Amino acid sequence: MGGSAVAGEDRAVSEPLEVLQQVFGHPAFREGQAAVIERLLAGRSALAVFPTGGGKSVCYQLPALLLPGVTLVVSPLIALMKDQVDALRARGVAAARLDSSLSAGEVREVQAGLERGALKLLYVAPERLQNERFRARLQRVEVALLAVDEAHCISEWGHNFRPDYLRLARLARELSIPRVLALTATATPGVAEDVARAFGIAAGDVVRTSMHRPNLALVVTPTPAAERVERLRARLAELPGPAIVYVTLQRTAEEVAAALSAAGESAAPYHAGLEDAQRAQVQEDFLAGRLRVVAATIAFGMGIDKADVRAVYHLNLPKTLESYAQEVGRAGRDGQPSRCELFASRDDLVTLANFAHGDLPTREGLRGLLEDVLGRGELLEVSQYELSSAYDLRQLVVATALTYLELDGVLAPTAPVYAQYRLQLLRPVEQIVAGLDPERTAFVRGVLSAGKQGKTWITLAPDEVAAALGQPRGRILAAIGWLEEEEHARVEASSLRHGYRRLLPPPTPEQLEGTLGALLARFETREARDVERVEEVARWAEGRELASGGSGPRTGCRTRALLARFGEELGEDCGHCSGDGRREPTPLPATPLPPLGAEARALEAALRSEGHAALRLPRQRARFLCGLTSPATSRARLGKDPRFGALAAHPFREVLALCEG
Repeated sequence: MGGSAVAGEDRAVSEPLEVLQQVFGHPAFREGQAAVIERLLAGRSALAVFPTGGGKSVCYQLPALLLPGVTLVVSPLIALMKDQVDALRARGVAAARLDSSLSAGEVREVQAGLERGALKLLYVAPERLQNERFRARLQRVEVALLAVDEAHCISEWGHNFRPDYLRLARLARELSIPRVLALTATATPGVAEDVARAFGIAAGDVVRTSMHRPNLALVVTPTPAAERVERLRARLAELPGPAIVYVTLQRTAEEVAAALSAAGESAAPYHAGLEDAQRAQVQEDFLAGRLRVVAATIAFGMGIDKADVRAVYHLNLPKTLESYAQEVGRAGRDGQPSRCELFASRDDLVTLANFAHGDLPTREGLRGLLEDVLGRGELLEVSQYELSSAYDLRQLVVATALTYLELDGVLAPTAPVYAQYRLQLLRPVEQIVAGLDPERTAFVRGVLSAGKQGKTWITLAPDEVAAALGQPRGRILAAIGWLEEEEHARVEASSLRHGYRRLLPPPTPEQLEGTLGALLARFETREARDVERVEEVARWAEGRELASGGSGPRTGCRTRALLARFGEELGEDCGHCSGDGRREPTPLPATPLPPLGAEARALEAALRSEGHAALRLPRQRARFLCGLTSPATSRARLGKDPRFGALAAHPFREVLALCEG
């Protein structure tokens, strides 16, 4: 590394390499790692765009040991947090995590270590940073580095936009964190620009390494949908090692795992619908070699470090090329030849495109949301869950709409708050107040008596308690924090409410219509982009030219086309994918669908005549018939209706046209 990494003596300059060797056991840096670490140690922020398995974690774990204070690592993946913290502790590094799997006692222990300055790395989920008490703790400690994993989620036009990620950039500014490291494996050049802009990262501090993995053979096998499982069985019979099979739907994961197990294969499903303990067991068994095949949705594999995965099979088309690149990157991390095969059928396009259409809000729901939020006072607090339920909008849609209002200068966020806390006293009140002065004793008693007394728990609404006692909300929260830190009570927060300041006067009806139209147009643009990404996967699988990507000659080489999608040019065909040497597209098989006829029209008419409140609008009925849930249908338990998903094989737009007719 260059001399700018650490100011001072020659020994200081070589120190990172020594730490790499002595603590992490690696003889040398991988491509790009030294460049990223150099920038961080020089006090600059950086963006690391490394492929899956490219060694991103060392880029913040190593600087954390050389910088004063704590490094805060933001990751949405509990499995990754647990694995990395366990590995760091095994190396003698003071690391911890805060996530929903910890007990209250474990949370208190981690928080105490943070405030003592005993931690070098603390892993948290993005949602943790919405906790006002946790943010207050961060104000009291020195945060040397903020590392943001899956940073592509900050980009509004990326494949996995998460509104919470936009708040991370604001948090870094509020806490005056001196440097930020954004990390991603799946950023196109445009998304990388978005991430760098959000975190104030200079163009020269974006470090991108090659995504090309010569040991991976990217194979596309056009396969009729009905033949995919049998072809998968044949491939697995020839495979000498472990494999991951990716599918789109949870029920498909269950069906494939059952079919493989019936054929004598060591296989299990993995998806978000399983209990936490079941998912953890499948993951543990796969990592330990007790399980050879996992049939999984995209919920599996994030942060999984298993070097000897010999094959990644896609039984369905992936949702995006970004997802595909990340998923195949989990094969062959040991550098040995590995197979990445896609059993491609155009039958999957309808399901994937319907998911995108299902997220588009109804005009009526979005209008209700705007009238509600913008009709409140200048200072307001909203529950995304309550808004989602009230206006039949998915919670992610509500969060995205509020984020758009922030971006457009209509709302400015204030600190998120929890509207309710539950306290379970661990000792009698007399013991809790023993030793306090009379004023504090009366205050603590007042806080506890102002809550709703249950058999085990006391339920407190901080705003109501503050009003009853004539005290500021902050003092009520400080008392709750003290009770938890002194282990006088077990505390649980709930009813998260996001705070905002309305920056403009209440809109006139004309202004409201203008805002509504602009928001709908934005959502429609997102919908069109998501559908285009789905079609792009099919074009790539067929060997057709992509709508975006590099400027190289048209080629059937799947590897060249995939790399071009991410702004990387490969001068010649890779020599190890199924498209090498081909110049003509290979069409994918598709099962012909009969047009929607009298039976479908009768089905829709029956739903309309029944007058379900959750199915009042044409888009609501179209979602239901395509098997897409919404808050209203879930609340009404209409997912159990035998007609739910009856037209799921048909394109959403066709079903919507039927419902509008």
